[in-house]
Amino acid sequence: MLGKAVAILRSFTSDDRVLGLAELVRRTGLPKATVHRVAGDLVEHRLLDRDAYGYRLSGGLFELGLRASVERTLLELAMPFLQDLYERTHETVHLGVRDGDEVVYLAKIGGHRQAASPSRTGGRMPLHCTAIGKVLLAHAEPELRRQVLRGTLERRTARTITGPGILRRQLDAALDSGVAFEHEESTTGLLCVAAPVIDTDGRTGLAISVSGPVGRFRPEGHVDALRAAATGLGNQLARRRIPPSAGRL
Repeated sequence: MLGKAVAILRSFTSDDRVLGLAELVRRTGLPKATVHRVAGDLVEHRLLDRDAYGYRLSGGLFELGLRASVERTLLELAMPFLQDLYERTHETVHLGVRDGDEVVYLAKIGGHRQAASPSRTGGRMPLHCTAIGKVLLAHAEPELRRQVLRGTLERRTARTITGPGILRRQLDAALDSGVAFEHEESTTGLLCVAAPVIDTDGRTGLAISVSGPVGRFRPEGHVDALRAAATGLGNQLARRRIPPSAGRL
């Protein structure tokens, strides 16, 4: 029963507001009667809400998320560094964690002039087409790098890197320089630079980025401020003995 409930909850993506019963059946592959019964239990326990249009994730899930102590502590420690970076750059700032071959965005700060971006708090993107993803993939275990490079690199825009040789060279460059760049690879018109939050053993599963629009944003000009924020957060996590991979899902 738990597995069926999780399957239903994970059917919702970051773009979904409401899913009907038929769509939940299609996405989970479970029998209609089972989905109806389990979804009803989730509504009763405030993990789903139901209205005339279907089911939506409930505020009860948000409350549970706030009780996840490691992630809450991580965000509490990270937010001053993210806010300081935003004040220095006045561009969109992200905090992301690696989960398998994807980036999960834990936080996003943007002002009135933020660039159009597909990212959102709690949303996911492939590693190979974002600056955060590339810098985390560069520092990932060799087996994951080989897996991503051997797999299909999804094309998101005309500039998405789909050649494994080119991506491999960018990953090597990110290891050498300590930062990775994105040039309209996830979204047309968007540029980004990211730096890893590294622990004392040189490991990471966490990174910070700054992004802005083509024509105004110069990612190379924000490298120093970005590195300072990532280093400061890494030092803070080390003092609290929280590894940068603690937020990994």
